[in-house]
Amino acid sequence: MLTVVLSGLRDRWASFLGGFVALALGVGLLTTMGLGLSATSHAPERPPQRFASSPVVVQGQDRLTLDVRRGPGTAPVEQRLDRPQPVDGRVLRALRARWTVTTSGGPDAVGVDAPAAEVRALVGDRARVLTGDARAQADPDPERDARALVGLGALLGTAGGVTTFVSVFVVASTFAFAVALRRREFGLLRTAGATPAQIRRLLLTEAAVLGTLASAAGCALGALGGPLLARTLVDGGLAPAWFTIGAPSWPSWPFHAAFWTGVAVALAGSAAASRRAGKVGPTAALREADVDTDVLPLGRAVLGTGLLLAGIGLLAWTCATDPSALLKRKTYTTLPMLLITGVALLSPLLVRPAARLARSRGPVGTLVRENSAAAVRRTAAVAAPVLVTVALAGSLFGSAASVTRAKEAESREQTAAEYVVSGENLRPVTAPPGALLSPTGATSVFVRDGDSAVVKYGARAVADPAAFAELARLPVTAGDLRDLDDTSIVVNEEFERHRVGETVEVWRADGSGPVRLRVVAVLALGTGDNGPYVTRANAPGAGVDRIDARGGGAATARALEASGGTAPARVGHGTREARLGMALVLGIALVYTVIALANTLLMATSVRGGELASLRLAGATRAQILRVVTGEATLAVVIGALLGLAVTAVVLGTLGAALATLSAPVALVLPWGTVGAAAAVCGTVAVAASAVPAWRLTR
Repeated sequence: MLTVVLSGLRDRWASFLGGFVALALGVGLLTTMGLGLSATSHAPERPPQRFASSPVVVQGQDRLTLDVRRGPGTAPVEQRLDRPQPVDGRVLRALRARWTVTTSGGPDAVGVDAPAAEVRALVGDRARVLTGDARAQADPDPERDARALVGLGALLGTAGGVTTFVSVFVVASTFAFAVALRRREFGLLRTAGATPAQIRRLLLTEAAVLGTLASAAGCALGALGGPLLARTLVDGGLAPAWFTIGAPSWPSWPFHAAFWTGVAVALAGSAAASRRAGKVGPTAALREADVDTDVLPLGRAVLGTGLLLAGIGLLAWTCATDPSALLKRKTYTTLPMLLITGVALLSPLLVRPAARLARSRGPVGTLVRENSAAAVRRTAAVAAPVLVTVALAGSLFGSAASVTRAKEAESREQTAAEYVVSGENLRPVTAPPGALLSPTGATSVFVRDGDSAVVKYGARAVADPAAFAELARLPVTAGDLRDLDDTSIVVNEEFERHRVGETVEVWRADGSGPVRLRVVAVLALGTGDNGPYVTRANAPGAGVDRIDARGGGAATARALEASGGTAPARVGHGTREARLGMALVLGIALVYTVIALANTLLMATSVRGGELASLRLAGATRAQILRVVTGEATLAVVIGALLGLAVTAVVLGTLGAALATLSAPVALVLPWGTVGAAAAVCGTVAVAASAVPAWRLTR
């Protein structure tokens, strides 16, 4: 058996090349993404800067610790505060009485020149005692490195998931189409006495050999691609400047995971094809007709229908139960994959009627339409990867652009101000005569969610409640913003207690509390930035990062310029980092699509020598034959693009329903430029991959 397999791989290497390249590339990308994920598992140890010369640092408490119910008893839950509390005054006096104390940059921490054990004995649990590299926790924004890696890890995980999905899809399609082209070969083997089980073992062995070789090559590619990925991420601003992959040592798990995933993908991709090959009878060797029959077996129909219904059902269920989840990149990246797979599996049912709808005059147009409708497997094999690329381009970029535009529209609708400036730590501004100013700043509040959790909410601190109520146009569902004062709070519908008049127990941004605040207004969730709102009395340490103003004319504009802020600018279709991340994911899908199209059309056209020769004998010119072949490829690409747009329409339609449910502006965007560019690349590759072998066969 192995000798037959190796001989077959050697003789038909061209038909296996596309699958080999796709699988090797997929394993290489998985290896690279795994190495990247491993590198994001921990931030590098940074030496302390603020208190580099002090052996011991005493820092105020930087965590809020509350007891919650966990099973039969209670357990403490910690939430990090926005900024550490000031060092307790009695502790500070005791430290200064015994040792030399250094203060730098604020009251939240001091450096102490003393033995750490003695400092701990003195401080107890009233403050934190830091030594060694832990002193860096007293530096400004000590969590910036870890925070930078969170988004990067999510991006690499998403890219790895898309790589796995598309590689499985492409490899399975390649094996299925290759088996369809070898029906006569299998018929001859059956005529020579081969059993269905032997045919299946032959294909599975071919897949195992191909998968092993391609996975090994992919692991080597991944080792080379790791450092390149790190440099690309750093240059694109997706990773901090210190981010590296591969140093000081290579972890082994990404190589093992990618290699065995590649082998499993090859075997899984050939499993369904091998079952169909085993059903080929000896009479297949005598068939000359190329009209496809039984193109949608029962198993494929059931699986495709199930995935399609599951995708639609999950979108509808998420929209009904947690509409805000549809606004997150993780959701609108993963859920469309179920729809894409379901539509792709059912595509043979759609190809024939779609091809029949094509209208073109003349013999060339008739041949294009009829050949595409007759050769359903070939047309569907070309349309499927185009469907994947167009659907991912439309759903990813369309969802991101729609969410961004909704946020922009919501931000514009939520203020009646004539001027808005923003920036960190804006300077105080005196309102000119006739002007109304509403300064606000970022803060946070901590709230118990039932008996088992403590939730941190990003909030806004209002300096002038009366001016705020006058200028704000928030989506109030109950209550009145004018009632906000130092004893009350404005919440959104996400709060456990969100009825006007109810009392909410909150802890402030510095951990002080609890304080009991009365709910005076409730806001719709919107795109996620609506509330809560408190006054400055309940936001210790909060600065001003936004000023809304109305009236006062040029004097107000000059006063706002003196604050040091800038006018809010449009952010386009998401941040630059988000766009680069989506481009990375789409680029992976596009590369796979190019491989699948080229491989499928090269194989399909190469075996059409007899058909094309018959057309020449019937009087067709070489140019007409090329027009027929490239026309078939173009029609298949168009069908795939239309199916991809249909998936995109379902995803964006559900997103629009979610925005409406959240009382947010519905501003859907279909990225025609991105979708058109992806479709154009697919069309160009399809035409070239079909024209080149056809040109050679008609010489």
